[in-house]
Amino acid sequence: MNSESRLSRKQAGAPGPDKIEARPDSTPAAAFRGIDNSLTHTLSSACKWLMEQQKPDGHWVGSVASNASMEAEWCLALWFLGLEDHPLRPRLGKALLEMQREDGSWGIYYGAGNGDINATVESYAALRSLGYAADDPALSRAATWIASKGGLRNVRVFTRYWLALIGEWPWEKTPNLPPEIIWFPNKFVFSIYNFAQWARATLVPLAILSARRSSRPLRPQDRLDALFPGGRENFDYELPPRDGQDLWATFFRKTDRALHWLQTKFLKRNTMREAAIRHMLEWIIRHQDADGGWGGIQPPWVYGLMALHGEDYQFHHPVMAKGLAALDDPGWRYDRGDASWVQATNSPVWDTMLALMALHDADAETDFTPEMDKALGWLLERQVRVKGDWSVKLPDLEPGGWAFEYANDRYPDTDDTAVALIALAACRDREEWKGRGVEAAITRGVNWLVGMQSTCGGWGAFDKDNNRALLSKIPFCDFGEALDPPSVDVTAHVLEAFGVLGLPRDMPALQRGLAYIRAEQEADGPWFGRWGVNYLYGTGAVLPALAAIGEDMTQPYIARACDWLVAHQQENGGWGESCASYMEIASIGRGPTTPSQTAWALMGLIAANRKQDHEAIVRGCRYLIDQQQADGSWEEKEFTGTGFPGYGVGQTIKLDDPALTSRLQQGAELSRAFMLRYDLYRQFFPIMALSRAVRVLKGSK
Repeated sequence: MNSESRLSRKQAGAPGPDKIEARPDSTPAAAFRGIDNSLTHTLSSACKWLMEQQKPDGHWVGSVASNASMEAEWCLALWFLGLEDHPLRPRLGKALLEMQREDGSWGIYYGAGNGDINATVESYAALRSLGYAADDPALSRAATWIASKGGLRNVRVFTRYWLALIGEWPWEKTPNLPPEIIWFPNKFVFSIYNFAQWARATLVPLAILSARRSSRPLRPQDRLDALFPGGRENFDYELPPRDGQDLWATFFRKTDRALHWLQTKFLKRNTMREAAIRHMLEWIIRHQDADGGWGGIQPPWVYGLMALHGEDYQFHHPVMAKGLAALDDPGWRYDRGDASWVQATNSPVWDTMLALMALHDADAETDFTPEMDKALGWLLERQVRVKGDWSVKLPDLEPGGWAFEYANDRYPDTDDTAVALIALAACRDREEWKGRGVEAAITRGVNWLVGMQSTCGGWGAFDKDNNRALLSKIPFCDFGEALDPPSVDVTAHVLEAFGVLGLPRDMPALQRGLAYIRAEQEADGPWFGRWGVNYLYGTGAVLPALAAIGEDMTQPYIARACDWLVAHQQENGGWGESCASYMEIASIGRGPTTPSQTAWALMGLIAANRKQDHEAIVRGCRYLIDQQQADGSWEEKEFTGTGFPGYGVGQTIKLDDPALTSRLQQGAELSRAFMLRYDLYRQFFPIMALSRAVRVLKGSK
């Protein structure tokens, strides 16, 4: 039966073969037989849809949605650069207006209960820079909302920097970033190489802008007077104190004021400072990616262009020209009507390896061998063979990782590397791939992962032992995560890769990784999700990894995880978890059901394959079957990807602290967090889950 018939039947509410009701006395085998044909058809149409999205050179890439700060900051950056007439600016303004919430605010993720003060202030400022009047209905609503949330007093560090860049905030009231930090030795806690990859690549250009106190004020008629209702002369620009602020945090705030005094009195054109700035400029130029961006993410790209411009780099300079040209690159930008969005990142390598995993799970090689081989070749060529920032601490480790984006050789990551190895494992025994060096690539990848393992046994994303908690207390790090410590989900993917590749179970790196995962389990069973939302992601990553390395899946700690998953299945058979779960205990494992999160839960239960969970698996499969669209795809508006949760330390924290909201200065709206929606998650993971369910089905008959 075709998808159109199934869809119309669902809309009509009529019963049919795909809507068989579960009976308490039905056996798992009978329940599976009831959806057997539907599973086959659902997978076939899903794989066909996915193949239609493949690019001519073999890769896949979906859009990456984040929040309005991306468009607002690019709009302001182009103003700062003197490119106020750039054709992209009005298109960004249209995108901002499309994203505004009814209450006048802008939010961090789809479905957030509240808007975000930072995204709202930045969007307001961007629209004003475009000439939108203060009494424009959209801006009037935004200003009213900002005032209702305490006004500019409550904006984050990065928003303060942006206001300073357009002349709306005194630079001396922003966290000081002395350029001299570029010379700090690697063993010193404040070395730039102790910051997370994203923070490091961002703070270097920001330090130049901060040292120069660069600014291009808005036109007098466009200034943000409405956001200073008591007058600028009466406004308190100081960072508000945090509840629970310890002695170190207090010390760093006092040090910050001292650094500003030194800068004002002695360091503006000091010889040593000029040398430090030149060193930072060289660092920025060396780190530019082949596509014109920096670090594969928006912040170092946008700040890098502004820092270079402030040091008199002209637009025709190759570095500037390439950086600005990237704004027209479809890998970064997408247009709809008269609006444009510039993505926070792009995900072609990640998407391609997940597509290959999904298609392999679905046994699609029979129908799509040439297309999948083209993708495998594309992926194989993307292995990073040069040393990046990670090698500063590991100079003797040979490169062998994969990055996330089109062009980011400086920052391969362990998560992409692990999943790339899983994808490549499917072709390692084929003679034609042996001749193309796939085994050597796998060996390099494994060796690099082993070398990147942290002391605790887990893996961080970009660096080894990137966990200097003291850094999170300096004022600059008020924006969110400045650290990249090990996480369970990345560690699980590494162990899964080791298992798929058949590495020995007694391998020390594997055993240490397993011990780390076991130590990180929550008391009630699940695992925290650092790079996906949230406990559904973490738990859905760990259980397949444990099965892959041959762990005894009948152990009590695994049973607790499965019990937790089953307990959080919703009435419609699906699973969902809101981004609010990063701040609200009540939201953990709860939220609107989504295809990707349902698939993660299913993959966890299928990996354990307990008989008592088969009915839950069937119900989850039915949910995915019923939710599939007529074209073979699934729809998902919710954000299920995590950039960072806003805790500052880059890892899970206890949410039962009554002062947590005031201490972090964020609630369930996640003002310090960064959430993402990877568009193709809605397709990859349901294909994986349903394909694995078919194998369980066959084993149950």
